[in-house]
Amino acid sequence: MGLTLAQKIIKEHLISGEMTPGSEIALKIDQTLTQDATGTMAYLEFEAIGTERVKTELSVAYIDHNTLQSGFENADDHTYIRTVAAKYGIRFSRPGNGICHQVHLERFGIPGKTLIGSDSHTPTGGGLGMLAFGAGGMDVAVAMGGGAYYIKMPKMIKVVLTGKLSPWVSAKDVSLELLRILSVKGGVGSVVEWGGEGVKTLSVPERATITNMGTEIGATTSIFPSDEITRVFLASQGREEDFKPLCSDPDAAYDRIINIDLSSLEPLAACPHSPDNVKKVSELENVKIDQVCIGSCTNSSLRDLLGVAAVLKNKKIAPEVSLSVSPGSKQVLTMLSDCGALSDILASGARLLECACGPCIGMGFSPGSGGVSIRTFNRNFEGRSGTRDAQVYLVSPEVAAASALTGHITDPRTLGERPEISLPDAYRIDDSAVIMPLDPEAAKSAQVLRGPNIKPFPTTRPLEDSIDAVLTLKVGDNITTDHIMPAGAKILPYRSNIPKMADFCFGVCDQSFPERAKAAGSTFIVGGSNYGQGSSREHAALVPLYLGVRAVIAKSFARIHAANLINAGIIPLTFADPADYDRLEQDDRLRLEDVFASLESGSFALVDATRGIRVKLCGAFTDRQKKMLLAGGLLPYTKGE
Repeated sequence: MGLTLAQKIIKEHLISGEMTPGSEIALKIDQTLTQDATGTMAYLEFEAIGTERVKTELSVAYIDHNTLQSGFENADDHTYIRTVAAKYGIRFSRPGNGICHQVHLERFGIPGKTLIGSDSHTPTGGGLGMLAFGAGGMDVAVAMGGGAYYIKMPKMIKVVLTGKLSPWVSAKDVSLELLRILSVKGGVGSVVEWGGEGVKTLSVPERATITNMGTEIGATTSIFPSDEITRVFLASQGREEDFKPLCSDPDAAYDRIINIDLSSLEPLAACPHSPDNVKKVSELENVKIDQVCIGSCTNSSLRDLLGVAAVLKNKKIAPEVSLSVSPGSKQVLTMLSDCGALSDILASGARLLECACGPCIGMGFSPGSGGVSIRTFNRNFEGRSGTRDAQVYLVSPEVAAASALTGHITDPRTLGERPEISLPDAYRIDDSAVIMPLDPEAAKSAQVLRGPNIKPFPTTRPLEDSIDAVLTLKVGDNITTDHIMPAGAKILPYRSNIPKMADFCFGVCDQSFPERAKAAGSTFIVGGSNYGQGSSREHAALVPLYLGVRAVIAKSFARIHAANLINAGIIPLTFADPADYDRLEQDDRLRLEDVFASLESGSFALVDATRGIRVKLCGAFTDRQKKMLLAGGLLPYTKGE
């Protein structure tokens, strides 16, 4: 039996483990990336490990999240990251150079290589045929130090594409269609491989949009074959030597096959407040809008923005609409300017934002009170925009541009014939905003600069055989990392200051949680299904660690967050019977008994002293994860403490 494309790359990078779905495997990592919202903590962790220099083929530190500098905190973090990158052999992408995933796709991604990044949308690299994973910063730190990246061997899903997209239908609609089919948890534990004749009709930027959005179905990663389309893209970036043809074997076996006819799709939108709440745009045309945001790592390529410029050319946006455009990279912005497309965008009344994540993470351009915002982004979780009562819809650039003109959600097919755009044979290459690290000899005497907002990694403690704690918070299904540790312009500057960030933990759900957790000393949290979906931000585990959370008990977990909890020394446990979720109440006093023996058996006993009941829990951990939990997390485990 042949191998899938993902299985081939896994086999080539396998350090240990068996390629049996569900079993733990260790992978050699070729490349890493960080961004500044997660990077400061990742590099603090790397320094704590004690390695003198990164051991990957390539590591890049991007500044693209915390770019608003209303105080000293973000600027200090950028200085820390720049100096730590120079000392330890990491390339530094300066603020303004662009969003990590867009720039990495343009300048550094290589088919067949493995990549992990401290950002959940790192699978964008799968559009180039990379095996790219989102991970917690601690996992990235270990990989930079030469350690393996551990995951459970995923199942394989194949999406077979036939036909060709109709005019005004885009790659974003393909992503939304898969979300409609699978939901936000339908890809958990699986790699999604895209194949079929329809793949040949999609450019690399379109493929990258699709692999980027694969994160929203909970997939381990997503990947396209590396083919002639890939070669042409790499050649246009002056990197044809990086091309390598890659595809699955004809007789490869998949756990599930999904068929999508591209020609049958029409413009779609994800309605508030979940990426899988998908409806046809034609059914939403009575929805009045206040704001349009075009950009993010999902839809900020030159292809996307040339299409937007063509729609807006010689037209004005509706007077009641505010439109922002965020190019994904300096390369994209420069080329838009060179060809005149930027002038067409600005003449329409749009506001140009810098080449950064910006509104996608609530970093500026938040909607007004109760506002309706349509965005070309990948997430529309409640409050993520920075406005708690905003109604956010996710759409394609074509729908966004058309709607900006009319003032309501608009099917772009009503605009008539779609304007033609052409992509260049060669992109403008200028890597001057990527600062190379010092040579090893000079690095020895280099100083790493730390501002006063940068605080140490929170203290971990070895696991105890019996844990008594208060159930300080009970939440429902699909709790995201934005619920646990919100983003936004007011909070993100404190990403390197865990004690300060603790004040905002679970603020979307219960603003009293931090104080109650501190008062309790030791805390349990209970959640529903798909707990921890969304971002890879390890702060959603590190801040609870600081607040005394000892275990999280849920019906099910998102992959990256469960790994981050273990990395932080917090036990993620699931209900043996999901109905027992209803038996536990907030403020109950709970006790986990015989924890050491339970780690071995996988069966845990939870005693609710308040109600006089016992609840069976499950925790299937690998030998390595057991050792990590016993040590108090990945950092003390790696250091051998």
